[in-house]
Amino acid sequence: MKERLEDFVHYMVVEKGLSKNTISAYKRDLTHYLLFLNKVEQVDSLQDVTRTHIVQFLGHLKGEGKSSKTIARHVASVRAFHQFLLRDKAVDQDPSVHIEPPKMEKTLPKVLSLTEVEALLEAPDASTPFGLRDQAMLELLYATGMRVSEMTSLDLDDVHLTMGFVRCTGKGNKERIIPIGKTAIQVIESYLNTGRPRLKSKKYPEEALFLNHHGKRLSRQGFWKILKALAKKANIEKELTPHTLRHSFATHLLENGADLRAVQEMLGHADISTTQIYTHVTKTRMKDVYSQFHPRA
Repeated sequence: MKERLEDFVHYMVVEKGLSKNTISAYKRDLTHYLLFLNKVEQVDSLQDVTRTHIVQFLGHLKGEGKSSKTIARHVASVRAFHQFLLRDKAVDQDPSVHIEPPKMEKTLPKVLSLTEVEALLEAPDASTPFGLRDQAMLELLYATGMRVSEMTSLDLDDVHLTMGFVRCTGKGNKERIIPIGKTAIQVIESYLNTGRPRLKSKKYPEEALFLNHHGKRLSRQGFWKILKALAKKANIEKELTPHTLRHSFATHLLENGADLRAVQEMLGHADISTTQIYTHVTKTRMKDVYSQFHPRA
């Protein structure tokens, strides 16, 4: 069964061209699934897997306290795997065909207020090369709404400051161009002129835009640690994730009258329904403001 999983991963890399993060999630989910089939259900062959086995697996996930979102992702992984096996003639039936993902809990993304964003952007110490780098990363994320993985993957030639745009590669290796404002351009220029040269290493010649203390490309995990420290310094008490600036970017644009299709394009969403969640956020925030400030609320 492990061999078939490796075949599937190869198919996802070569034919589907999915990102490393997506493939890693598929592999993690399916390793969990195959382990359950083998150890709990005593299934030795993928040909013997039935719908009941998959239902039992989903029940097992629920028993572990997994969220609806996590279970839905496992369902997508299991379905894609069994469809691949059928197409590859490794099995003669697809037991996942009538498996439905659980209903998702509707949770609105958490966003920062403008005051909180300003406090976070001012938290790095711009007198140090690391502070210049951190300031440039935060300004770039808030200016573009790009994912953290997209930002850490940027190379020097992806940023065109004179023209005022950045080129990034998103999910499914789709490339998009996002404009950046004057403030972000100035901060990135300061980092490139003063900060990055002091972070470079002759030992590790890197084309990466953002470097760590070794002179290598900064990782997502590295940025996450930096963000947590800066949020603490800025006295931001609400839960903050690397995606929070992306959510804040989209919400603040829509609050100021931006076109939904334009925001969808900048975020790199394939489906506009994904972007529409931010219109719900703006409505909720509008109600909060009304309740707080209207004398007759």
